Amino acid sequence: MKLRLHAFSFAVAFGLALQAQQSYMASADVAVFYPAMYDAAAHSPSPIFIRELAPQGAVSPAWKLRPAFSTEDGKSVVRIKVDADADLYGGGEVWGPLRRNGKTIEFWNVDTPCYGVDGGTHLYQSHPWVLGLRSDGTSFGIIADNTWQATMTTDTEIVFRSLGPAFRMVIIEKNSPQEVMQELVNLTGNMEMPPLWSLGYQQCRYSYHPDTRVKEIADTLRYHKIPSDVIWMDIHYMDQYKIFTFHPQEFSQPKALNDYLHSKNFKSIYMIDPGVKAQEGYWVDDQLMANGYAVLDEEGKPFVGKVWPGDCHFPDFTRPEVRSWWSTLYPPFMAQGVDGIWNDMNEPAVFEGPRSSMPITNVHKGGDGLRQDSHLRYHNVYGLNMVRASRQGLLLANPTKRPFILSRSNFLGGHRYAATWTGDNYSNWEQFMASIPMSITLGLSGQPFNGPDMGGFCGDSNGKLVANWTAVGVYFPFVRNHCIDGGRAQEPWAFDQECLDVCRTAINRRYRLMPYVYTLFQEASKDGMPVMRPVFMADTKDKSLRAEEKAFMLGGDLIIIPRWAGDANLPSGDWDILPLEDKDDGFQPYLAQRPGSVIPMGNLYQNTVEMKSDSLTLLVNPDAEGRAEGRLYEDDGDGFAYQQGNFAEYKLQAATEGKKLTVSISKVGGKAAEKQRTLRVGIVYDGKVTYSPWTASNSVTMKVAPDKQFGIDKSKLTFPQVPELGK
Repeated sequence: MKLRLHAFSFAVAFGLALQAQQSYMASADVAVFYPAMYDAAAHSPSPIFIRELAPQGAVSPAWKLRPAFSTEDGKSVVRIKVDADADLYGGGEVWGPLRRNGKTIEFWNVDTPCYGVDGGTHLYQSHPWVLGLRSDGTSFGIIADNTWQATMTTDTEIVFRSLGPAFRMVIIEKNSPQEVMQELVNLTGNMEMPPLWSLGYQQCRYSYHPDTRVKEIADTLRYHKIPSDVIWMDIHYMDQYKIFTFHPQEFSQPKALNDYLHSKNFKSIYMIDPGVKAQEGYWVDDQLMANGYAVLDEEGKPFVGKVWPGDCHFPDFTRPEVRSWWSTLYPPFMAQGVDGIWNDMNEPAVFEGPRSSMPITNVHKGGDGLRQDSHLRYHNVYGLNMVRASRQGLLLANPTKRPFILSRSNFLGGHRYAATWTGDNYSNWEQFMASIPMSITLGLSGQPFNGPDMGGFCGDSNGKLVANWTAVGVYFPFVRNHCIDGGRAQEPWAFDQECLDVCRTAINRRYRLMPYVYTLFQEASKDGMPVMRPVFMADTKDKSLRAEEKAFMLGGDLIIIPRWAGDANLPSGDWDILPLEDKDDGFQPYLAQRPGSVIPMGNLYQNTVEMKSDSLTLLVNPDAEGRAEGRLYEDDGDGFAYQQGNFAEYKLQAATEGKKLTVSISKVGGKAAEKQRTLRVGIVYDGKVTYSPWTASNSVTMKVAPDKQFGIDKSKLTFPQVPELGK
């Protein structure tokens, strides 16, 4: 609290001194620009940054991007001219193409089923951020430090228009988009390592009920040998949709249910919405009202809006005392064996409310440096402040476990508190294909842990769509199958044997790649690099890759090429198709491995509880000099010992001498003891893999594959015709 108050005091003092200085360098590559007569109290402390951006010197006259501040039609406006040939990305959770040039989006979080509100021009989250990539490969980032309702247009002139007071701009200049992403996380904070189990396959529906149905889903996943880690509970587990309660008949023994799931090595995640049923005698509402913790209407009375329970009150999460109170609700709830929390409806959604939310004249009292202000200011950060409080609650309940929270609504910087999914999408091919640029864009906007509802949420899916979506979706950061209540079931076994087999094969691949995936999450946690990346990051100077949104990268060493993406633009060079050890069913995407890389793969397990890494397969695609390198990161998979150095980082290295390739794994960091392993090496060449025998050693030598052909030869790949969109 002292740090936040200090930051606020600094911001106020600086705001008063702006007549003397209206711009400065916050670091060597970060410039901060203020409008004249900046009102710090209207924006500070910022939810985006982890510390105040203190002056470190004057902005150089050679600085490229400079904002022009103005007022137009009563709106605060900022214009920034950028290079005419720059490719623009970002904006967070957006519908549409990866390349955002010529697009306008609104920053106003909204409950938008099937992305149908306002033509999808704004969704559940707001990320006032632009990533720019010039033709020479240099890159820039632009942050509008503003939570008020606004729009952003990205073109040769980037324009922000806000209904709030004039706001400051923060601009990053770097040599590459990778460096910009690293600077973004320096400013906005690191995502802490998630629990390993949260990276596995997850099964959900609105809703699985009663508890016998939940057990049946768990048993069926294990029966069909579909690797999986999590089953989700939507609002039907509650008593009359009252949060922090359990249905007295359908979920009468929640601890016993969760114990059953744990016995099958599943984790459970339960939904908690912000709307508190307005009912005297309901203990949560009684506490909320007795302490005066609710959001107020413009007359100073507790606001009442309808959500699933009917009339509801809403906690005012701008207030630190409300966040602390909210956190105390979690320990008794989590004590029932609950493993994770799902914060939904937190835009906040209000049925029959203006634009499906609260009136903009509602009042939030603030605190901890935030002044009392209108919902127009605090609407976009309602979800962020909620998950901030929820994370505090999960740590209070289980201080030795890593919290996992999934949030529908969030804001730039909210990755510090929760993962996200892309909301209530639709079960059709168009939204399946659109999920790729949506998730890439979230990653490029500082939210690495994200993904869509695989199979689609709204409407009835079908076996072909679920099979195709799962085959590609297992390479997203967040992997969950989820569908609407009353619609057709879409578990992998809900259609036919083909769909079941395709889904199982795809999920098997996810689990075998888990050592690589977990290492990518550590990289995201440390350096801000997205887990799921655009192909242009393979070669930032190749302009043919700038708009590619069908193929994508999983980390820096794999490109995922869906079987309907025969026209995808791929990087040149010695990338090679990586066939895995399963039958080609025509659905699984092609995986292309970077030249000079080593990818660690594990054995197949049915869940992460059983997972071990004492035997690994190292897939090697040597470069033209016959060399390759990779990384492997390991820790306990839960808890915080890794923050005190209790982890192990390994260097994977391959070198060719004559006709022999030697591959080794050696510990290079961390306090954890080095493991002795059994290794197998696979040399990737010309669309094939040659494997060595399993060897109980940290080094393996084998013959180099003859006549290695470099590069991806599309003529040898098959791409089924893309189904008609919407079918």
